[in-house]
Amino acid sequence: MVAIKDEGFSSNAMKILKTRYFMKNEKGEFIDKKPSDLFRRVADYIASAEKTKEEQKEWADKFFQAMMNRDFIPNSPTLTGAGRDMCLSACFVLPIEDSMESIFEAVKNAALVHKEGGGTGFDFSPLRPKGSFVRKTQGVASGPVSFLKVIDAATEAVKQGGTRRGANIGLLRVDHPDIEEFITMKRDGKTLNNFNISVSITDEFMKALKHDGDYWLYNPYLKKKTAKKKAGDIFKLIVESAWAVGDPGLIFIDRINQLNPTRELGPITATNPCGEQPLHPYESCNLGSINVSNFYNPEKPDEFDWEKFAETIELAVRFLDNVIDVNKYPLPQIAEMTRANRRIGLGIMGWADLLLKKKLRYDRPEALDFAEKLASFLRKKADHESEKLGSLKGNFPNIDKSIFKGQNRRNATVLTIAPTGTISRIAGCSSSIEPVFAFEFVSKILDGELKDIHPLYEEWKNEHPNEPLPDYFVTAHEISYEDHIRMQAAFQKYVDNSVSKTINLPNKATAEDVEKAFLLAYELGTKGITIYRDGSKAEQVLYAGAAKQKLIPRERPVSLPSITDKIKTGLGNLYVTITFLNEKPFEVFTSIGKSGYSTMADAEAIGRLISLALRSGVDSKEVILQLKGIGGSEPVFTEGGLVQSIPDAVAKVLERHLGEVKENRRDLLVNTCPVCGATLPDEKCPVCPNCGWTRCS
Repeated sequence: MVAIKDEGFSSNAMKILKTRYFMKNEKGEFIDKKPSDLFRRVADYIASAEKTKEEQKEWADKFFQAMMNRDFIPNSPTLTGAGRDMCLSACFVLPIEDSMESIFEAVKNAALVHKEGGGTGFDFSPLRPKGSFVRKTQGVASGPVSFLKVIDAATEAVKQGGTRRGANIGLLRVDHPDIEEFITMKRDGKTLNNFNISVSITDEFMKALKHDGDYWLYNPYLKKKTAKKKAGDIFKLIVESAWAVGDPGLIFIDRINQLNPTRELGPITATNPCGEQPLHPYESCNLGSINVSNFYNPEKPDEFDWEKFAETIELAVRFLDNVIDVNKYPLPQIAEMTRANRRIGLGIMGWADLLLKKKLRYDRPEALDFAEKLASFLRKKADHESEKLGSLKGNFPNIDKSIFKGQNRRNATVLTIAPTGTISRIAGCSSSIEPVFAFEFVSKILDGELKDIHPLYEEWKNEHPNEPLPDYFVTAHEISYEDHIRMQAAFQKYVDNSVSKTINLPNKATAEDVEKAFLLAYELGTKGITIYRDGSKAEQVLYAGAAKQKLIPRERPVSLPSITDKIKTGLGNLYVTITFLNEKPFEVFTSIGKSGYSTMADAEAIGRLISLALRSGVDSKEVILQLKGIGGSEPVFTEGGLVQSIPDAVAKVLERHLGEVKENRRDLLVNTCPVCGATLPDEKCPVCPNCGWTRCS
């Protein structure tokens, strides 16, 4: 067996590369043996868009070196799909019209996109309100929320690459008659596990809110205004839901369309799942990010290598533009619209690391000033490269329907600040423009612990033992929501698409804090906002010192597959039935014959409690650990070894079907990765430190 070489990549990065990106053959053996194999495959494929063999070789080498140096890394679908006849784009918007045919066409199209690893955005505003008359059936419509649930269920059935489910965002205009049902639909903590939701906020609504007035609701079926609502009441409902569960977010849809360079093509009504990429219907976009921490240089002006940064921007724009030409699109309509506008989304990562190297605290005015300087430079150089490529390779086809008519321009848009959850871990840097979440994080995995220590923090601690940290070592929860938003706005000022940024709030934050955050985001010119109050997700439980969240059992389907085993105990034969949902244990029923009512009641109680735990999301391995080895008054030897008690017998039956579980106690209430079981950071879009799974990709 050939050893896997790390070539200077961290052990965590290597785990992610092997789990998610390295190519394998049909036997499951690695074809990619080291990072350079992966990046060479990607570089050669993307450079194949160049005209001549000489240019292909030149740019392949440049692309390869940028990725190996971790200066620039494209979005995950490009890393997984390049050279494998797969789609390379991350972001898609699919239209939905007010007909059953259109709705279920969208379901099918979403499945095709998710199969390729993409995330989808939907605007449900064209659908007629709940209770509207349906002429063909002489019945009434069920409304947008019901069909949102249909797509959520379809997404649940389509696993991406066998390891991650599709990500979606559903939007509804604030003036839709069903807006109140939409706002509150996720409050139960179990509805729409595969959807983020956001309200499309209009300027009219914000004006009414400012003056404590009313605004009109618009019925898309009747195509007219039908009723008025008090803006303050609806805004309060949004705030309360966001405070409770982190959804909905806000999308400032009028601002997005006012700043859209291709608005002659019609309005943009939706974004990708994390909100950073507004797109026309059937449009897609591919993303990539530059690791700005790599350009720190204490000998240069601003302690930053502006020349090297400029070269990398030019290279990255060309790379992302080439992706459009070599891409394999899941639908012909997506191919047509994407090639017509040629949107790309170049962003950055490693921002917090760069500030740490510069000894700049994230929430200081000097950091905001430098953010504007860097973002302005990024936009200027990206625009210049797109103009140059327009002259060299031709303008984007829809240029005459854009604000760039009469100019040279290859791409309708060039910049997007994406979350970069997984690719920043490959690069070994902080995520996107986010502050560091925690400088030390211990993730529990099945065979032990994975200690994630921030490298700059570790370096400083080694050089300054027993000294207090300087105040510029600041984490996300030490930064006020105002300063989170100001940083987002500083970048948004120069980003022509949008900026993904989670506004972290402490668990003790009030609904009034959420309200102020939403208003500040609008006032400062952002295109949208997502807040996350620490620990607010219903399926999540807070870390040390905080109150435990209520676990909510999932509802039982009418029918489930099951198996029943018999095992001998000191109190008689125990019959254990295990039901399964999505190939995972869902319930356990126990019955013991001729042992007296008390023993029968005890066995039934054990089964009920196990079922309650499994239905509430507790890992079956944890259940086994809690039961295994419990002693009783009448142990007995069987062909399977010593059975000490009824609980011990149940554990043995579970292990027969799930595999042996070794002792490795951990907190049952910590949020874990659904792929590998590692502990996740308490964030809205956490990235698994072990395998790279992320909730929002």
